[in-house]
Amino acid sequence: MAIDKLSNIASDDHSKAVIKRVFEENWRHYRKQYAMAIGCMLLVAFTTAYSAYIIKDVVNEVFEQNNLAMAWYVAGVILLLFVVKGFAGFGQSLLLNRIGNNIIARYQSRIYEHMLNLGVSYYQDTRSAFLVGRIGQNINGVRNMLNILITVVARDFMTLIGLIFVMIWQDPAMAFGSLVVLPIAGYVISRYVKKMRTLSRREVGMIARVNSTLVESAQGITILKAFTMEDQMKEKVDGLITTAEKQANRIALINARTRPLTETLGGIAIAGAVAFGGWRVIDLGADPGALLSFLVAAMLAYDPARRLASFRVQFEKSIVNAKMLYELLDTPIRQADKPGAVDLVVDKAEIRFEDVEFAYQNDEQVLRNVSFVAKAGKTTALVGPSGGGKSTIINLLQRFYDVSAGRILVDGQNISDVRVASLRQKISYVSQQPILFEGTIAENIGYARPTATQAEIEEAAKLAQAHDFIMETLDGYDTEVGEMGSNFSGGQRQRLSIARAILRDAPILLLDEATSALDNESEKLVQQALDGLMKDRTTIVIAHRLSTIRRADRIIVLDRGKIVEEGSHSVLMRKRSGLYSRLHEIGNAPENELLEENVRHG
Repeated sequence: MAIDKLSNIASDDHSKAVIKRVFEENWRHYRKQYAMAIGCMLLVAFTTAYSAYIIKDVVNEVFEQNNLAMAWYVAGVILLLFVVKGFAGFGQSLLLNRIGNNIIARYQSRIYEHMLNLGVSYYQDTRSAFLVGRIGQNINGVRNMLNILITVVARDFMTLIGLIFVMIWQDPAMAFGSLVVLPIAGYVISRYVKKMRTLSRREVGMIARVNSTLVESAQGITILKAFTMEDQMKEKVDGLITTAEKQANRIALINARTRPLTETLGGIAIAGAVAFGGWRVIDLGADPGALLSFLVAAMLAYDPARRLASFRVQFEKSIVNAKMLYELLDTPIRQADKPGAVDLVVDKAEIRFEDVEFAYQNDEQVLRNVSFVAKAGKTTALVGPSGGGKSTIINLLQRFYDVSAGRILVDGQNISDVRVASLRQKISYVSQQPILFEGTIAENIGYARPTATQAEIEEAAKLAQAHDFIMETLDGYDTEVGEMGSNFSGGQRQRLSIARAILRDAPILLLDEATSALDNESEKLVQQALDGLMKDRTTIVIAHRLSTIRRADRIIVLDRGKIVEEGSHSVLMRKRSGLYSRLHEIGNAPENELLEENVRHG
């Protein structure tokens, strides 16, 4: 019931649903802490109201009756009230900040877990730096929503109610006359709410774009400088910052517009009370203590009344952020486990593609009726021009995407029917672009198998020909990896990536241009490590260097999403008019085949 009443603050059903959801997810978790914080706020409200009420005794008993004993009594009460109010304010602030910090931590953890489950395709449609920049604002919005609402209801509203009670107790007629201004202020301010909602969403987007550009500039600083893009990027960022500043200024203007209104209405109410009350005391002999108590209560009521009046405008911004946060959390998980999915059981690790078709979202078909078998313990190479579908096959095998039609089987088990985690645990993967994460070298290698010992990590690095350069670093295996591995060369990053795959020790090995970043000397060393790793494992390799392809037991030639040839190197070389034979004659990487043919034929 309480949640339903609070949600009536919102101006539409969607906003009400967001408020209700935020409270349902958090109130029960923090109900004890909120109860204590509300208790502190009620003490603040009571002491504030009683401070105004006791002024009557100061005037009537102390000043008019010259009662020194009453003066000491009132002074003691006032001191006690302020001490209690101080400690209650401290408790309220401490509790709400602790709750807010924990809310941030919980939502950060929850969002990160959800982001890990969203699937690769989500991140192809969303700029990661923009997403991170937006999330921080959205989480703070949820925190502010709860804290603002609790503070307004428990402290400001109850303080105002207490002070209004004092005003009515001292002089009912003047109290009702002064309170006429409240609905006027509420009506005018409500007109700003819809505009605030639109501006707040734009502001979040603009700030996220600024943060996104800053992050991407830092990550791509070498390209930025190499192409002398400094002036262009500076102009772009300055434009974004200026737009963001204008959005923030428009929101500030809306917030500020409420101030003259509340100040003027408050001034009218208090000035009217002074004039009317003074006339009654002088001409009609009314109680001066009651008048002064009324005026003190009226002036103390001004601040909570002003905060309540502007609450809707501020609260709407928090609702916008909460909506955007739940839009992310409610994004469906792609490649999720089916109900009743079982673990993949790998014996021989035979991989079979049966009439597989695939198309990316809103894009043309990438694979068409692809069928082949990667035999257990053998190496299958995928070759062909760029865009032929080679990397897509590796992505589908790991269920980064789901097939549009057909089946992919591992030892006869459809990978769509098994748990995704169990499938990927049976695969070691070395990508074309080696990725390293925040942490040490040892941690980056060890991610492949969390239970691995330091000795096993070092053995994997030795097999990947990475141990020597690791030991040359300042802290060896404890050396911190720079952003995306920026403190290592491309070849070194690739060898660390290969070490991670070696440590995984999985029955299926996927190599996507695993040696493309290496020089000739490093390639020979790493190829030796890969030869050992590939032994007795089912390996699918994408390679553009024919020296690597020749080692494959079977070669699949892809062109425009179709298998056009397959067989061993010697068999395919006999087809003089075949694509593989022509690629071999060109003697370069397949993705350069079309370009080099154009050059050859003028």
